[in-house]
Amino acid sequence: MRKILKDMSMLNGIPGNEREVRKYMKERMEKSAEVSFDNLGSVIAKKIGDENGPRIMVAGHMDEVGFIVSKITDEGYVKFIPAGGWWSQVLLAQEFDITTDDGRLIRGVIGAKPPHILKPEDRKKPVEIEDMYLDIGVKDKEEAEKLGIHVGDMVTPAIETRELANEKYLLGKAWDNRVGCAAAVDTLDAIKDVEHPNVYFGVGTVQEEVGLRGARTSTYTVDPDIGIAVDTTIAHDFPKGSKETELGKGVGIMVADSSMVGHKGLRDFVLDVAEKNDIDYQLTHLKRGGTDGGMMHITRSGVPSIALALPVRYLHSHASIMHEGDYENLLKLLEALMKALDKDAVERITYDL
Repeated sequence: MRKILKDMSMLNGIPGNEREVRKYMKERMEKSAEVSFDNLGSVIAKKIGDENGPRIMVAGHMDEVGFIVSKITDEGYVKFIPAGGWWSQVLLAQEFDITTDDGRLIRGVIGAKPPHILKPEDRKKPVEIEDMYLDIGVKDKEEAEKLGIHVGDMVTPAIETRELANEKYLLGKAWDNRVGCAAAVDTLDAIKDVEHPNVYFGVGTVQEEVGLRGARTSTYTVDPDIGIAVDTTIAHDFPKGSKETELGKGVGIMVADSSMVGHKGLRDFVLDVAEKNDIDYQLTHLKRGGTDGGMMHITRSGVPSIALALPVRYLHSHASIMHEGDYENLLKLLEALMKALDKDAVERITYDL
């Protein structure tokens, strides 16, 4: 379990450049399922339990927040634009990797002026992303280009995924949303030799961080009866936090976010399954931000959908923290749902309004 989380966290894949993650998921899932793709690059694994049963889609998005090279200055500094949502204050003096066309990683650091030369008024103002640059340690533009760096290259945080003092706490990049991708793979592994009354679709979607785009195309392709988006939510257990969602307290079941109000019938069903199987969970919501469920539930004629969200500290930053126990509860819940979502259950969820 921990290995797949570490593996997937260390892969690099921003919106529109999820190739590494897609390859990893394909190689893992094709051992147990039929694997296909939509035309944007989302990967879809199909595992038949009952071919006449409902179609259940479990989706995590493959892309992480990162940047795209936008310019190389004459002095050899690399300018960039965001791919996904960043707060500028988390960026200065952080290391990043540029991935070249041939797959090489070029390390750089976002330059930060020393405090000695900052004017008092400058210390009070956050530096805007458009004023930042990556210093890769070259003398000019020509030397940078000889390294294979071009406009359009992917830029991702450089950090080693590791256990913290309590080994259940895992520090790394891209938990949003490699936890969802890992869960889609691990759930497939859990049910590969188990009877389940439905058809399971484990999906890795593209371009969630820039508008839920792969969720639209992959859901249209799968045409599911039930949609389950697996993503992350904010852990509020930092100092002076509200503690409404905490690490180590269980999987988050999303009531609502800015992209979707979770289907009430499906939420009640999920809560009942969690209670019957002694699975730790937390009800959660997001005032801003959404999940692939936001697109899943309004595709074709509509899909009863819900988001299961792993609490994570410091989302959309260079490094974030998750709890392995929460991931264990997420997997237990997904496996239990795959055993419980039969034709009758799905009809009750969908039509008992």
